[in-house]
Amino acid sequence: QLQLVESGGGLVQPGGSLRLSCAASGVDLSVYAIGWFRQAPGKEREGISCISSRDDTTHYVDSVKGRFTISRANAKDTTYLQMNSLKPEDTAVYYCAAVLFGDCTPTTQSKRHYWGQGTQVTVSS
Repeated sequence: QLQLVESGGGLVQPGGSLRLSCAASGVDLSVYAIGWFRQAPGKEREGISCISSRDDTTHYVDSVKGRFTISRANAKDTTYLQMNSLKPEDTAVYYCAAVLFGDCTPTTQSKRHYWGQGTQVTVSS
């Protein structure tokens, strides 16, 4: 089974930046759509970004558009989420998910998702 590991979270001041990583050691993630999700305390898990396996097109929810960037690393077992201009409301546990041959369309939602365990992001002064 594909095992994903998120890293890069931590405490950052408002306006600061973090780069999260989603890695599956030795696995070529380019054949997977990779989604980033977050769950704030007391809130539902929210999908925020996705990169397609089909053509590497990217998608963002409005709340992070222009601030967050999803990309694939040179090491093909890793996907990044670059987070800039962080706000306190970005505080959450961030998770990545992988869908084999996914394309970030609604049809992908029904396919098998592999999940990491999450990494905590706290935005506070």
